Amino acid sequence: MIGTTELIIILLIVLVIFGAGKLKNIGGDLGSAIKSFKEGISDKGEPKKNKKQKTKKQTK
Repeated sequence: MIGTTELIIILLIVLVIFGAGKLKNIGGDLGSAIKSFKEGISDKGEPKKNKKQKTKKQTK
């Protein structure tokens, strides 16, 4: 099991490799990916006809 000391060392190494600005972008991208994944799962329960109607309304 990873302890707090090991976790801090790993985070410092990642910070040195990627830099603070890049980590911010990676975090934002990861958050948006998780959000779209959750939306995709919740849309799975809807019938396909409703999805097609929604896309037709949005394109008009």
